[in-house]
Amino acid sequence: MEALKNLFGGSLRQFGMLFVLVGLAIFFHLMTGGLVITPTNLMNLLNGNSYVLVLAIGMVMVIVIGHIDLSVGSVAAFVGIVVAIAMRSPADGGFGFPVWAGILLGLVIGAICGAIQGFWVAYVGIPGFIVTLAGYMFFRGANQFVGKSLTVPVPKEFQYLGAGYLPEWGPNTGMNNSTLLLGLIAIAVLVWMQLQQRRALVKIKAEVPPFWVTMVRIALLVVVIGWLTWMFGTGRPGSSFPVPGLILVVLVIIYSFVTGRTVTGRHIYAVGGNRLAAELSGVNTRKIYFLVMLNMAVLSAFAGIMFVGRSTASGPFDGVGWELDAIAAVFIGGAAVSGGVGTVIGSIIGGLVMAVLNNGLQLMSAGSDVTQMIKGAVLLVAVAVDVWQKAQGRASITGLLTRGKAVTSITPTESSLLEDQAANPGELR
Repeated sequence: MEALKNLFGGSLRQFGMLFVLVGLAIFFHLMTGGLVITPTNLMNLLNGNSYVLVLAIGMVMVIVIGHIDLSVGSVAAFVGIVVAIAMRSPADGGFGFPVWAGILLGLVIGAICGAIQGFWVAYVGIPGFIVTLAGYMFFRGANQFVGKSLTVPVPKEFQYLGAGYLPEWGPNTGMNNSTLLLGLIAIAVLVWMQLQQRRALVKIKAEVPPFWVTMVRIALLVVVIGWLTWMFGTGRPGSSFPVPGLILVVLVIIYSFVTGRTVTGRHIYAVGGNRLAAELSGVNTRKIYFLVMLNMAVLSAFAGIMFVGRSTASGPFDGVGWELDAIAAVFIGGAAVSGGVGTVIGSIIGGLVMAVLNNGLQLMSAGSDVTQMIKGAVLLVAVAVDVWQKAQGRASITGLLTRGKAVTSITPTESSLLEDQAANPGELR
């Protein structure tokens, strides 16, 4: 057991949701006769849930600052219909926008929606729950008003964002070369990060795990990434890793860096941990609230664009229930109801747990009623376990995955630490 603790860097309990994800995938794979862990199903799983995972990235920051956003599905639907009409030919009542202009228009509209909601939250002081509830109703109505409750198709080029695959090129290697290259890059980066982390510990003369621990970690990473590369790279002739999956990976990398390694990210956790202490330390809490709400709407717009691309059209019922899936993913991923705690990686794991549940139950021909009941039970249990962990004085179930990247709690007596952070943000751990 001590060896395993050294390998994983702490209590195995902190990997709870990750183990649950793997366990669910194996369970449903066995129960469905081997239909879950297959290249085709993994591609469909990633394509069909990427938009919810994108929403979860933004939602975790909203929940960390102590608010909640109920408008994400409506904003996504509103942006989707506007973009679809904008790219429609003038003969069909559209404006004939090229694909790139349609995407840019959608992101700008999302930013405007977020700025409006952010203003009410940050500068008027209305709780985010109320503001986004109003946005939920307003933008849902705007979607039906603009689109006249009709379904509007989008060009084939636009569909690549939501249903495309990396292209094939180069010599025949037995798998998709784009996916192979992506996997090799991922392995190289992760190995370099492990070695850099070890060098950093040695440099500051901190406690360094045995060298065999580092080597075993690297070996496990190589095996996992190599297996995923093979699964996605041999799925279909001429196509492989989904474009939505690549977009999701890029967003996860960007937002993990922003939340864990930038001043703005530190301030987000500081505000969520204790707003008064953050204000006393010079953090502009209104600016943080505004930026987080703005960012959430932009990601909602992006999720709407991806979904419309996958479904080939925008309709009046797009985005229904998305906010609930995104919120559930964040809480299952270890976020605290009271704010101040939550990570991008944890939210992605929570979203994948929900995705595997949906996918597995569908393959087992379970009805939507049973699926909804099971998802609700999983959410309740996940939050209950997390609350119990904290009551016992232990870290959250996904804490180890992002240890050192988030401020988990800040009390008024620790305001002096926040003052040091404002001057030296990289020193707060």
